[in-house]
Amino acid sequence: MNKKWFTVVACTLAFAANAQQKALTVKDYERAESFMSYNTAKYIDHASVQPNWLEGDKFWYTTKNQSTEQTFLVDPVKKTKTLTTEYKNSPALPARMYRGRNEEVSPDGKKSILIKDYNLFVKDIASGQLTQLTTDGVKDYGYATDNAGWKHSDAPILRWSPDSKKIATFQQDQRNSKDMYLVTTNVGAPVLKAWKYPLPGDKQIATIRRVVIDIENPKVVSLDIPADPHRATLSDDISSSGTFDDIDWKADGSEVAFVSTSRDHKQEKFRIANATTGAVREVFEETVKTQYESGQGAINWRYLPASKEIIWYSERDNWGHLYLYDATTGKVKNQITKGNWVVSRLVKVDEKNRTLYFFANGREAGNPYFSHLYKIGFDGKNLVSLTPEAGNHQVTFSPSFEYFIDSYSQPDVPPVTVLRSIKGNLIQTLEKTDVSRLAATGWKAPAAVSVKAKDGKTDIYGLVFTPTQMDATKKYPVIDYIYPGPQGGSVGSWAFAASRGDNQALAELGFIVVVIEGTSNPDRSKSFHDMSYGNMAENTLPDQIAAIRQLSAKYPMDTTKVGIWGHSGGGFATAAAMFRFPDFFKVGIAESGNHDNRNYEDDWGERYNGLVENSDYEAQANQNYAKNLKGKLMLVHGMMDDNVPPYNTLLVVEALEKANKSFDLVIFPNSAHGYGAYSPYMMRRRWDYFVQNLLGAEIPKDYQMKGAGGR
Repeated sequence: MNKKWFTVVACTLAFAANAQQKALTVKDYERAESFMSYNTAKYIDHASVQPNWLEGDKFWYTTKNQSTEQTFLVDPVKKTKTLTTEYKNSPALPARMYRGRNEEVSPDGKKSILIKDYNLFVKDIASGQLTQLTTDGVKDYGYATDNAGWKHSDAPILRWSPDSKKIATFQQDQRNSKDMYLVTTNVGAPVLKAWKYPLPGDKQIATIRRVVIDIENPKVVSLDIPADPHRATLSDDISSSGTFDDIDWKADGSEVAFVSTSRDHKQEKFRIANATTGAVREVFEETVKTQYESGQGAINWRYLPASKEIIWYSERDNWGHLYLYDATTGKVKNQITKGNWVVSRLVKVDEKNRTLYFFANGREAGNPYFSHLYKIGFDGKNLVSLTPEAGNHQVTFSPSFEYFIDSYSQPDVPPVTVLRSIKGNLIQTLEKTDVSRLAATGWKAPAAVSVKAKDGKTDIYGLVFTPTQMDATKKYPVIDYIYPGPQGGSVGSWAFAASRGDNQALAELGFIVVVIEGTSNPDRSKSFHDMSYGNMAENTLPDQIAAIRQLSAKYPMDTTKVGIWGHSGGGFATAAAMFRFPDFFKVGIAESGNHDNRNYEDDWGERYNGLVENSDYEAQANQNYAKNLKGKLMLVHGMMDDNVPPYNTLLVVEALEKANKSFDLVIFPNSAHGYGAYSPYMMRRRWDYFVQNLLGAEIPKDYQMKGAGGR
């Protein structure tokens, strides 16, 4: 036999065998999909307690395991938990009985407010009779109109007084704001969608003329101040809390306290208005160097007119804490909470007993993102933890606030749900989540990790997902899922979840997936959050690289094969990673990214970068670095995205084409910021892209997702 021919044949067979070894099958994808939440949930027993409250703080709930469903009646006063069928189909305590579409119902449930032709009307719910409240509302200068650039609806934005006699709202002036345009894709002429969408640097942005409207004797009272920028203390939307933000009424409706936020979020003015005359009294103001926020996920200030005091949230000592102000003098009476930890959410002010109840992060040892419930006196004394167990605590309060249900867990520790009194006393354990059936399928929880940030000093935290069946002889390519914030982070909730998106599913295809909470994200110190202020293009990417390098000493990672993906801010970060660190990140999928913040709504950039004249937006724009691309990049966008307009991605597309760079593009012609019915398709394309370009394997052609939303 010809030795040369034999050698060629042997090499060909070896190559073919290797190629076959690197081909993933439909069964491989099916196994990966089995780790999605719509497949793992059925194997979890006693997963949660959803209370249905009855009179006297009693409640019933239903719990399930593989074979049975049980309903229990719990009496906190008697400290009993009884198996029952009596309450299984009983209604809970009635909520507000009426809720019209795009209407805001009064506290007494008798009236509702709606918008017609840019003006406000009050509806008598019993009779349906409408009474017009305003008459001068016009297009782009309407009353209570909802438009935060990326969020818009026909529902009115207002706050009812507790006595149901007045509302606090505004007339929103968008007449000089720029328009944003999108067009549908369809047979025939496309439909133009246009709405007001100011951008950073615009001379004119939306403003609000604040008013109080007397409902019983219709009268509009303008507050005696200039129009405020369309800004809030918590976020970029004046209804981010679900109602008109930064408003707190006096119980009798005679006064309304509010906070005015400057365009760049650096100045906050606390004001109190006379609801009858419109006269406004300036109480105090707070000015910060970067950007002010009133809490982490909730507005944490309160007006206490009975004692002429104000609870105020500030990060002036580098940590988010509560302060007690004198509402008459505008002076600080005392700092209430203090220490190297963060108040995240004020949930209850007990004025009678001068006690506050709040959630905070970082006071207990361990993971600083775990949330605990505390109480403290107005004077800053008698701080008590009401949820002492290690982990992240999620709490539901009884109607009387005398009891609460506490579910505590960790990313790798399933929940335990207990009932406590508001004093913190344990009444009884309700349920312990059992994942033994899930574990029997081969599932395992991610590993919680702590590493150092890019500076080598700061602790950062994350999760690592490894294949459930690992080969001890192999190193695995790495996929970095990123959402850089700065208003949120990659991990999201630090409570237990059997499935977190498709992180474990991707790991099952042959990767190690990392999710790292980098610097510049919230829930830590002010200085931690501000690390990238004025330069959002950093996107925590140096932290991500530092973390992966450290983790590779513990996990079998192939750091020559690192991929990255993310959505929205994560899409922005992914493209930045591929352009700014092209020798580290080899494959990226950038979904719906705000690649140039001059092309994203005004408040976002102006909050975290500052005004255009004070920050170099040009230096942060991804398209300016597209020429550096070396690896494989997929860009994705919905063409009807009214949050991040698709022109953000098209700017990058154009730059890549000018630079003669090859890339991949997935467009969803009629999709918004999320991809809706096309989400399973996008997930499959994501899997394919990493398998082909990072793992170097063949894919099953056009795999059909079987789970939720799959078509």
